[in-house]
Amino acid sequence: VWMIVPLVFTLWFSFLQYNPLNPIRDGFVWFANYKLFYSNPAFLQSIINTLTIVVSVLAITVIGGILLALLLDQPIWGQGFVRILVISPFFVMPPVAALVWKNMIMHPQYGVFADIARFFGANPIDWFGQHPLTAVILIVAWQWLPFATLILLTSLQSLDGEQKEAAEMDGAGFLSRFWYLTLPHMSRAITVVILIQTIFLLSVYA
Repeated sequence: VWMIVPLVFTLWFSFLQYNPLNPIRDGFVWFANYKLFYSNPAFLQSIINTLTIVVSVLAITVIGGILLALLLDQPIWGQGFVRILVISPFFVMPPVAALVWKNMIMHPQYGVFADIARFFGANPIDWFGQHPLTAVILIVAWQWLPFATLILLTSLQSLDGEQKEAAEMDGAGFLSRFWYLTLPHMSRAITVVILIQTIFLLSVYA
């Protein structure tokens, strides 16, 4: 019921000339709203931007998540603390993350990226002015990377140690073990990451 009722009302209002500021005055316009919506030049561009964000963020988070999972799976000093640091960006509210990246990291004068560019003798980039889509992709990927890392690390730690030892005894190198043993074992976790992130990232368009 909690899904059907909002859906019915959404479809109902989509056929009306409805003004929330004056809800008494309305009338059926049938498919005029849809025609206006799909004829808008921004409609196609918004779809392209959304798909670009989804594909780019998925590529960054899946590849980066695998690399971080492999790194965090190694016995290192302060392993628990490092894992908390890696996962912490996932708990930052999106508005806070956007403000931090805009004013502290990507600011063309005072940001971290600007300082790095000046250190190497390059001109700082106005990310939100010159490359807004790239800036959004980096911010969203930064927020979703911990989620992918956590899921993939959990999958990686469930790999049977005897299988890894047997592969090492057979003389398999790191790349061979990763390609034929680790990656197939993580395939289900990778699928889960892709499905969940795709659902949430597509809501950017909605």
